[in-house]
Amino acid sequence: MDRNPSPPCSDAEEEEGDAVGNTVYSKHWLFSVLTRLIEVIAPAEPDPAASPGRARAELDEEMENDICKVWDMSMDEDVALFLQEFNAPDIFMGVFAKSKCPRLTEICVGILGNMACFQDICMSISKDENLGQVLLQRLCDSDSPTLLETSRLLLTCLSQPEVANVWVERIRENPSVYDCVCFIMSSSTNVELLVKVGEVVDKLFDLDEELMLNWIKSGTCRSVGPSVDDSPEELPDFKIVPCILEAAKQVRSDNPEGLDVYMHILQLLTTVDEGIQAIVQAPDGGKDTWSLLYDLVCQELCQPDDPPIIVQEQKTVLASILSVLSAMFASQTEQEYTRMRKSKSCYFLFFLYMPLIGSLIRILQYMEGCGKRAADNSKESEQEETGRTDVNEEDFHLKILKDICCELLSNMLQELTKENTLEGLHQGHLNEQTCSCAFQNLLPLYFASVESFLEVLREADQTLADNLEKRFPSLKVHT
Repeated sequence: MDRNPSPPCSDAEEEEGDAVGNTVYSKHWLFSVLTRLIEVIAPAEPDPAASPGRARAELDEEMENDICKVWDMSMDEDVALFLQEFNAPDIFMGVFAKSKCPRLTEICVGILGNMACFQDICMSISKDENLGQVLLQRLCDSDSPTLLETSRLLLTCLSQPEVANVWVERIRENPSVYDCVCFIMSSSTNVELLVKVGEVVDKLFDLDEELMLNWIKSGTCRSVGPSVDDSPEELPDFKIVPCILEAAKQVRSDNPEGLDVYMHILQLLTTVDEGIQAIVQAPDGGKDTWSLLYDLVCQELCQPDDPPIIVQEQKTVLASILSVLSAMFASQTEQEYTRMRKSKSCYFLFFLYMPLIGSLIRILQYMEGCGKRAADNSKESEQEETGRTDVNEEDFHLKILKDICCELLSNMLQELTKENTLEGLHQGHLNEQTCSCAFQNLLPLYFASVESFLEVLREADQTLADNLEKRFPSLKVHT
């Protein structure tokens, strides 16, 4: 059976006054389905063998088919309003409280999610404190489809400015949400669910720094979490960063958009000191975070065999990754971990410098190519307002990426030794072309970094250093 069968053919047009709004759907049919739903969760003659107060765990095929049709129909605003007037949210509350059928719970949350797409209904759902608390409890469900629909509903509500703060406050006051979200991120293999939960976390952190700080500091209290039976299960002592990393590893191959979401979450963490410390002072000293991001930049994204235009497609995820790497690098440098860099326990070892520097320069090279292409497109579409707007937006995002890339590159160049530089020359990461690209983008803002690197380069390859001085006369003046 399809998850969402097509809405039913209706004779509503032949029955005056029976149509729902401007649709062809029948009020009588909808009413009958909701009435049957009430009977499912509150049967007239309970089965003595069943658990007290609990509806049966399975839906019959006809009922499932009909309620799925309602799910599809609820995407129509007139239908959603009719369901609201019929107090469907209260009926669904009964489902959540009494039903042991995961499929029924999933469908009811899904219908609420569709209804919440309409502002007035979303406000009504959001202001219902009891319904809000019950929906947050669904995050502790053990059923992945239900978790997916719950996450979709929460994201819909958080995306409505009129009610977003209501949900942020509700989540902030409910510590179990943190544990349930971390449990999902750290243990689920359902990529679709991980992406949607990531979008919820990303939205929460973007909306409220206080909540983000609370979650960064969390992980010391225990709370009740998902369980396969009626007995509460104590969750592990979660920390936010390892959970984010685990989810990112799950989605990285199958869902580029999901990877983008989780990298942006990490970037948001680095906007506060507590977030940076949570990353670099993890039990592994930040090694897992650095290793994942390093591998993404050096092995997967914007590779030598990719066309330069790839930087356009990957600009947001690259900006997030490089921003986190830059914050980590600067943090470790400021904390005088220099002596640890030659230790195998430190994540940014000398021999790893050059591949990353090579990747940063390649990104800058690709952006130069995209910049020329954008300029050509701008001339061709000079008379088209929409075209100019698109180009300007692309330029803006590329500028952000360039700024982040240059900052990290300048910091890394300052740390290079003669040995690192010789290795970079040997591996092909450094040559006149790549160094010229780096200098072109770093000067004049990062003059001190370029000058420092040039001094080291002179010890490793005097001829290359001389050639670069000739191409960039401002450097020769200061030497």
